[in-house]
Parts: sequence; C-alpha cells; structure tokens
Amino acid sequence: MDQPSILVAGIGNIFLGDDAFGCEVVKRLQERTLPATVRVVDFGIRGFDLAYALLDGYDVTILVDATPRGDEPGTLYTIEPEVDEIESIDSQGAMVETHGMNPMKVLSMVKSMGGQLNKILLVGCEPSTFGPEEGKMGLSAPVESAIEPAAAVVESLVKNIYEEAVSKIVNE
Repeated sequence: MDQPSILVAGIGNIFLGDDAFGCEVVKRLQERTLPATVRVVDFGIRGFDLAYALLDGYDVTILVDATPRGDEPGTLYTIEPEVDEIESIDSQGAMVETHGMNPMKVLSMVKSMGGQLNKILLVGCEPSTFGPEEGKMGLSAPVESAIEPAAAVVESLVKNIYEEAVSKIVNE
C-alpha cells in the first residue's frame, strides 16, 4: 500500500512577531514522530525553496502560517484554497519576493513552472501583531498559546489523510 506523501511547510518571518507562527509550529512538529512519508520543513521566508519543494509533487501540502482574517488573535483556521484562486493570480503577481513570502504567489509560481498542485491545506492563526517597522522577536501571548493546538490540528490532518488513503484502497 502506498502511503500519501505530505509536505508540512512552516512559513513566516521570525523577525516580525506573530509572523513566526508557522516556523514555531513546525519546530514543535519536528520533535514528534510522524509517518515516514511526511516531510516537515521550516521554509521561513524562502519562497523559492518552497516552490521547488512543491515541484516534487506531494499528494498533500499543509502550509502553516499567520493568517489575518479579522478574528481574535490566536484563533486557528483550516482552509483549503481553491485552485481557481491560484490560477487567477496574473504572472506579474506571481513574482516571489526575496524577503517575504506570499503562499498564494508561491503556489502560482509552481503552476507557472509546470508543477502539479494536488491537495493544499492551510493551517493559519490570527496574529495579534507583526511588531513595529524595525521588527520584533517573539510571539504574542495568544499566538504562543495556539502553537500546541495548531500542531495537534496538523497531526489530525495527517491522520485523516492516511485514513482516507487506506479507505480508498480498501474500497477499490
């Protein structure tokens, strides 16, 4: 039985307060035992590295990032972006910044490079602050308290993905 390949990608800038959320969650996940076909990587702000990793054709990619959506700081989200959204970003908008990372732009770049995007999930956390213009190290208290629950969400997603794969094989 083939197990699904899963990339868990931490995204964020450790010098911008709560933007480091994704980096901290994957750090926590790297201390745990996950199936052999799950790769957990802190990409930080390295959009090109993430794009090239996605070209490896993972069955599922779980992005972990600070995600401002207007709720209380520390609120967790699990989002499945629509592929149409990715394809609607124009080629100019798909340029990846060298000192920051917009996950949608990275996904668009992968598509423009001929990469196949399979299932994409985003585990996001509502940030409290990205700090002052000169930067800020460390997470706010609400986002810090969301690290362990977010790691548990990622583990749950991985478990569900594996169970779905087994179910498909059994039912075929």
